[in-house]
Amino acid sequence: MAPSGLKAVVGEKILNGVIKSVKKDGEWKVLIVDHMSMRILSSCCKMSDILAEGVTIVEDINKRREPISSLEAIYLISPVEKSVHALINDFKDAAFTYKAAHIFFTDTCPDGLFAEIGRSRVAKVVKTLKEINVAFLPYESQVFSLDDPNSLYSFYSSKPNEGKEKMLETLAEQIATLCDTLKEYPAIRYRKGPEENARLADEVYQRLTAHKADNPSMGEGPDKARSQLLIVDRGFDPISPILHELTFQAMAYDLLDIKQDIYTYQSSGIGNSNDREVLLDEDDELWVQLRHMHIADVTKKVTELLRTFCQSKRMSTDNANMKDLSQMLKKMPQYQKELSMYSTHLHLAAACMKTFKASVDKLCEVEQDLAMGENEQGEPLKDAMKSIVPVLLDNEIEAYDKIRIILLYIFHKKKGIGEENLAKLIQHANIPSDSNIINNLQNLGCNLIAGGRNAGITLPECKKRTGSTYQLSRWVPIIKDIMENAIEDKLDRKQWPFISDPTPINTTQTAVSARFGHWHKNKSPTEYRSGPRLIIFVIGGLSHSEMRSAYEVTQATDGKWEVLIGSSHILTPTSFLNDLKSLDQVPNPDC
Repeated sequence: MAPSGLKAVVGEKILNGVIKSVKKDGEWKVLIVDHMSMRILSSCCKMSDILAEGVTIVEDINKRREPISSLEAIYLISPVEKSVHALINDFKDAAFTYKAAHIFFTDTCPDGLFAEIGRSRVAKVVKTLKEINVAFLPYESQVFSLDDPNSLYSFYSSKPNEGKEKMLETLAEQIATLCDTLKEYPAIRYRKGPEENARLADEVYQRLTAHKADNPSMGEGPDKARSQLLIVDRGFDPISPILHELTFQAMAYDLLDIKQDIYTYQSSGIGNSNDREVLLDEDDELWVQLRHMHIADVTKKVTELLRTFCQSKRMSTDNANMKDLSQMLKKMPQYQKELSMYSTHLHLAAACMKTFKASVDKLCEVEQDLAMGENEQGEPLKDAMKSIVPVLLDNEIEAYDKIRIILLYIFHKKKGIGEENLAKLIQHANIPSDSNIINNLQNLGCNLIAGGRNAGITLPECKKRTGSTYQLSRWVPIIKDIMENAIEDKLDRKQWPFISDPTPINTTQTAVSARFGHWHKNKSPTEYRSGPRLIIFVIGGLSHSEMRSAYEVTQATDGKWEVLIGSSHILTPTSFLNDLKSLDQVPNPDC
């Protein structure tokens, strides 16, 4: 499946702007990457596409490499000291590692490092030196990540953080490169209250202005003047990252051990059963189709699709189940790829349901009632304590699940709870070693202790929504309300101030920039999207249910708007609680 949205735009930018731009017929080149650029590359380009454009080998700049002095090298690296010094080292000896260097930085190279390159012997062999402005990971077609899992600590640690200013600037530049890549010059808004929202919004504004000066066509096109960038902090909605979600992607990442988007399971194929590793990404069409569906519909849908597939291939199937699949594989080995795709998702759904039935189903109703403040009949919750005590006293329920319940109980109380009451809850739940997670959430500006440091701060009310939904999935992330209000221009301007008043952009410019003025003439349709975009950046991590909201809201506008959402990193409930746990600890210098 061809990548779409953000991945396609970035993939095209790298293939055309970097690799094809220095391609010469009959000449092979070496591609050198560092950690960040390798992550960007593998998120949106296939190795075969890169090799088809005259690249013979892709190497890591920080590893020992054999010199290939007969070939020129393309360096796609981030402008950080470690990578720049490794580049300089490649050309410091009399025998150069490569014949020449084409250097592409992911974003703006600091003056100091630029000067070092100028003074080094690299300067003699540089044939290209460009900044391509892609300092983010396109994680999905509408989701981006800045690949910084330590971000929550950097922003909200109890310990003083000297590097915070520098980190804010880096984040702002990364967000600006996203807008540059999308050719957007959005109006910038932020949630009023937390100081870091305003600071980051201001830094992004300054950098966007600089990008616009270099690239005047940014933000041009019909309707582009309506594009907006919203900056919001994680403390704005601490409920969505801790609820047990029952949509396929969110549930799988919460309950199963999926590392770096790879799901490992035992498949019973032909002969012996063996471990299979599957990458859950947008190259898997079935995953794209299923990931936002409720788990109750997933197995039905896969079985239905499998039946249709079998009928289209004239294969008889009485009952599309696992045993049947291995039988079919024996009969029809030519359809191995398709059949193993169905098998993977049936496995994944079955594994989710197994964990759900074993321990999660009894938590979900309590969680939903606490989050919504009412039961499924819509009656206000009278005695929340009565529903949480059995959970806290149950020795079979894990510590982190109990913490999730305690936090939801505190949020339900609106004004926080007394310190004594909290101590009792922690004692009932028998979780003294993890209790700092609850206290540390105050660093994000959440009101947990009645009369404590965040007294008076309340969580936003969520929209009343009508329409049928599963009783264990009544909660809707608050960011979805914000997306809808922003698109309908109903966001409160006092609560969500603009950094500078949005001025309509004059789209009928007479002077056309010689460098960038005709960018849309030769762009492919993937890149040239004329409708407005709403881009949302969440400080401190993004949950899967919030990612899903971006797709749902985009769909509801019939494609008139495209909503993109991103953060420093993608959260699961466990990783969010781990991040919170670390906030009062001294960082490990090796991390």
